[in-house]
This record gives sequence, C-alpha cells and structure tokens, in this order.
Amino acid sequence: MSISLEQVSKHYDGAAAISDVSADIADGEFFVLLGPSGSGKSTLLRAIAGLTTIDRGRIVLHGRDVTHVSAREREVGIVFQNYALFKHMSVADNIEFALRARGVRAAERRRRREELLELVALPGLGERLPAELSGGQQQRVAVARALAHEPRVLLLDEPFGALDARIREDLRRAIRQIQRTVGITAILVTHDQEEAFTMADRIGVMDRGRLQETDEPRVLYSRPRTRFVATFLGAANVLLGRHEQEGVRIGHSLFEPSPFGRPSRGAEATVVIRPEDLALGQGEAVVGAEPLGRGKVEGLEFVGVLERVRLSVAASTALASAQHPDAKQFLLEASRSAREAELAPLQTGQNVSIGVKRVHVLPTPIGSLRMLAASSERIEQLAASPVIRELAARMHVRPVGRVVDGDAPIDVLGGLPVVEIERDQGLAAPMRLLEIGAHQVLGIADSRRPIDRLLIYVQPTRSAREAALGAAATLLRHLAVDATLLVPAHQRRSLGGSSYRDLLDLRHSALRGYGVDVRTESFDGLLAEAIRNRAHGERATLLLLGVTSNASARGLLEELGPALALDPPAAALIVRGTSVSGAEGASIPYVRQPAAASAFR
Repeated sequence: MSISLEQVSKHYDGAAAISDVSADIADGEFFVLLGPSGSGKSTLLRAIAGLTTIDRGRIVLHGRDVTHVSAREREVGIVFQNYALFKHMSVADNIEFALRARGVRAAERRRRREELLELVALPGLGERLPAELSGGQQQRVAVARALAHEPRVLLLDEPFGALDARIREDLRRAIRQIQRTVGITAILVTHDQEEAFTMADRIGVMDRGRLQETDEPRVLYSRPRTRFVATFLGAANVLLGRHEQEGVRIGHSLFEPSPFGRPSRGAEATVVIRPEDLALGQGEAVVGAEPLGRGKVEGLEFVGVLERVRLSVAASTALASAQHPDAKQFLLEASRSAREAELAPLQTGQNVSIGVKRVHVLPTPIGSLRMLAASSERIEQLAASPVIRELAARMHVRPVGRVVDGDAPIDVLGGLPVVEIERDQGLAAPMRLLEIGAHQVLGIADSRRPIDRLLIYVQPTRSAREAALGAAATLLRHLAVDATLLVPAHQRRSLGGSSYRDLLDLRHSALRGYGVDVRTESFDGLLAEAIRNRAHGERATLLLLGVTSNASARGLLEELGPALALDPPAAALIVRGTSVSGAEGASIPYVRQPAAASAFR
C-alpha cells in the first residue's frame, strides 16, 4: 500500500476533528476525500502531510511509519487552494524552490523545471511572475512545484475552489492526466461532488471527523451503506419498509432480502430509492416496474434534461418516511427524462400510479427513534436528551412518542424503542421490551449530559457480533464519541464451540464489514468491574450490549443488574442477534460469572 492510516485521531480543545480514521490507499491511486465543511477532511490531509500532529494512531507511507517524521522528510508534495506561490519569484524560481533547498545542482534544476513546465502545459512561461498568469495557470505552476522534488505522494487541498467553472473543469482533466502520467499516488480534498465523481478511483466520504464510507464512485451512489452518504451524494428518497421472511416489503411489493445479513423478521428496513428509479403511470400499473402505490402530483419542475416530480403518498405499515415515521402522508421525488415528460405530460393535482425499478436496503439497524413512556412529559424528557437530539439531527429523523402503560404495542418495536432507566431498576425496562418482541432497546438513565464515549461488550456468537457491530456503526457515524470494545482475556473458547479468539478480530470485522474502527481492550476479572472502571467518572458513557438471545440477555443482566442499578451508565443499548434457525437462540446458554453486586460501589 502507498498510504495506510490506522485509527488516526486529532482533537482541538477537547473536540474531535478526526476520530479513529483507518484507510488503505494503493500505489498510483487517485483517492478523494469528500465531505461538507468541518467534516475533518483537510485536517486529515494535513496530518498525512506532517503539517498537523495527531493525538493517536499511525500514518504509514510506502511501508515507512512517518507518524513522528517531519513534513520535509515525508516525501510528499502538497497543493493548496490559494496557490501559495512566491509572488516576487518567477515561475521558474517557484518550481525550483524545493530543489534549491535540497541542494540540487543548477543544471539538474533547469532540466527538471523544463520537464515540469512541459508536463503542466506551460512551456516557455518560466520567466513570468505569478501575477502575469491566469488563476488556472498559477495552479498548474503550484502542481509543478509540488512535483519538483519527485515526491511519492501528491496531496491537493481544494485546489480548484478559487477558479471559475470552465477553468476548474479543464484543470481537473489536466491534473488527472498528470497524475496518471507520473504514476503518483494522490489524495484530493473537496466538497464538490462532481469533482469527486469525475476524478476519483475511490472516494472516502467524511462527516464529523469520521470516514463514513469508502468505495468506487458508482458503488457509493448506487449502493451506499449509510443514510448520510445516500442523502449527501445526490437526491434520495429514504423510506421505512419491513423485513419479512421472503424479503423486504415496500408498499405493495416484496423485494429481495437485504444482502447485509439477516435482520429479525418484522424489523424496520431503511430503504433508499433514487428519483430516477421511480416510474410513473396514469393507469393502475406501471410497465417495467414493481408497484409501490398511488400518489398525487404536488409539483413539477422542468430543468432541461429532465423533469422533477414531487408526489404525496399515503403512509402504511410497510411504507413510511424515514424522516417523519409518524406522518400520515409524505413526499417522494421522482425524475423523468425530457422526452418522457413530453410524451406523457403530468399536471399538478393529478393522481398517478407509482412503480419502483430499483431499491437499495441500507444495513443500518436503526431506522426510527420511538420514545416510550408513561406520560407525555416523560416522552418529552427522553426526546430532549442530548443523545436523542444528536441522533435525530444527524439522521434527519423526527423522534416519535407513544404513551404506554404496560407492554408496548407491536408497531413501535420495529425501530429503536427508547425508554427511561429508573434508578435501582437496572436494565429491567429495556429487558421487558426485548421479551415482548423488540430487537434492540435504548435506555436512558441521565437525560442531561451528552454522550462522549461508547463502551461495547458482545457475547461470543456471530449473531450477537453482527447485531452489535451494526448498531455500533450507526451510533459512531452519528455521535461524536470514542468507542472501546471490551474483550475478556481469560475466556479462550466460546460457549458455542468456536474459538473465542475470533472476537479479538472484532476491530477488523467492524472495519471490513461496517466501515468503522473501534479500539479493542481486553480485561481480566469480572465484566461488571471492567465496565465500572471505564464507565465511571465525569465522561458520560453509552453502554452497548450485544446479546445472542433473550435467555442469554437475562443471564447477562442478572449478573450486571445489581451493579447497573447502583450506578448506571448515562445510557445503555441492548441489541439482540438473530439466530440462523430463526429461533431466538436458546440453544446457546449463558453461563453466569461470579456475582459482582458491589462492583459499582
């Protein structure tokens, strides 16, 4: 690999600018870091260049650990948005600057300079001053200067931002051709999606200091793994359907099961449908598409090559808005080619049939946030807690409240039910919801403090691991928290017979399968004590427990219950796995550790 990043983190004044970023970039690859302002992409680029130190992690360039190596010795060239040329120097002197600083002979400097001027299509302009060049020409000089000392990595920090659209387009092509000609590994930072799509071999999408997803441009657009990437890269309809035995039900149609594992039957499915994948018809059915339902045309926008159509649709148990889960009606956006709009014109207020040509099911297990409490006041307190506010804001979803007295109704158990953890009761309330059919439950004990740490413990089975890592990935992409996975050092074999050492590879499983990185810590002794040592103190902790079944959950909570009742973490999320047989996994029993009632005292 040309570049390897291992859990790279950087904080400013206690706030994370980049958090546990891990990535591998191949030799000769053009890699683009894409994200909104403040996402941490420029900080990460500067860390790779050696212009910013990191608090934790490792940076490896061409097999050499450069984490504590100065910028000059890292063999990188960097191009900034503002060109950063020396105004009093000629183009030739600007290009030769790095070579002169390294003591390169004059004849070799001239040869290299002329070679680079030819490469960036500026032959014969060496004697001009930067002020005598256009913006695009100045940026070409900046690229030539960055390549002068023959670096092994080229870093570009939004180099096209100060240029007009036509010059940007020409310069993008030029730099991509230069990179291919030289064969150098390059990283470009940008917030421009078109720029990223046209230049990248692969794109890494960043948000809130985390690398949300990394893949080829076409894959990120057509098969995103997160709601953020789905909505950040182009227009998207994000809906809630249902996982059923035969597949995923969206409206009137049943689609293939999710390729990201086997969610529990009845669980919410978060589905992305691009506007171009919706088809509209004026009859009862739409030819060449699966039926979704009926809708009313609310608005039409003709933008030249296509027509945008806004539709209002009635919600149902298998078709709802992921942004407003409790809305009786919601809007869909469809797009048609100009030719389709001409052949079958629509009018505002017209009723149409809606068909779907393609859907994409996200692997996220959290589609909606459902507050459950005995009164409206307590529901409001739960919804106002910092963790729910932050999740709702980052997921672009409105929390739904339901007053319940006793068992919760089935229709609110498919998303993420949220309940209050009462002191001296431990996790009894979340456990009750698991018993009546919930697959995951979030309990909140402290509704005042924001969460700043995620602590994870997973029972040693594949189903528990997959369920817990899926939930952890969703939380880490939406909460600015540090994550630690607890692994008991003394257990050598799982109760199911497979090697317990597999759990030591959980970090790599999380990175490979879910695109997030977590730190792994082993512990000796009691689990309750290990949790107490890490969850106690000023930092507010969210404890995530991945369990195999309701039976194993009861055993685990029986062990942890006294400790959690005395001193609960700020919040706790219990996630239950799904067994291959379809049962709740009762064949994997839970063996209780020695009692630890005083562990949190």
